[in-house]
Amino acid sequence: MNLGIRRRLTPLLDNDRRKIELAHSLLFSLPGAPFLYYGDELGMGDNIELFDRNGLRTPMQWNEGRNAGFSTASQIVVPIIDTPEYPVSRINAAAAQADPTSTWHTIRRMVKLRKLNPVFSSHNFEWVNCHETRAVVFDRRSAHEGVLALHNLSSERVALTIPGSATSNSPYTDLFTGEVFETGEKGLSIVLTPYQYLWLKYRER
Repeated sequence: MNLGIRRRLTPLLDNDRRKIELAHSLLFSLPGAPFLYYGDELGMGDNIELFDRNGLRTPMQWNEGRNAGFSTASQIVVPIIDTPEYPVSRINAAAAQADPTSTWHTIRRMVKLRKLNPVFSSHNFEWVNCHETRAVVFDRRSAHEGVLALHNLSSERVALTIPGSATSNSPYTDLFTGEVFETGEKGLSIVLTPYQYLWLKYRER
């Protein structure tokens, strides 16, 4: 067996947009260098019936034209992924870029926000105890500011309370939407919907 990556992310996460975005949020907010396997930004499927690891070595789907825009050859070595669940007419780079609500645009925004906020490349990392096993919360911090990353790993709503002393007593600003969250006497209280994630920026007082 040729060991290595054998499945694509989207099929592994049941083609659930919420789970896919959540996984990428963790990828881009945790320490380390993020890595994207080609096609994951589009939500491409795989073909486990193909030999060895060829199931995810299928051609990159650039558009809905011949061979998904990958080649003009009359025959290609590994077939395009074109199934009812993963139709090439919808899952291709051109379609994703044209659709402002696509996963491609969401991931592109994560990349941009990571570049704009140096705390994500900082070595400072701390788990935050929110007393909720269904959620993962951690703090990325630099000298004068930080980002509190919250992730609901479950299919249920979860209520979280983050003590002010755990990060900061200053307001938190959602990097994706600009929404501001104020802290109360007990800190930051927030409810996350199923598989919701937040990147909340704050400044040290």
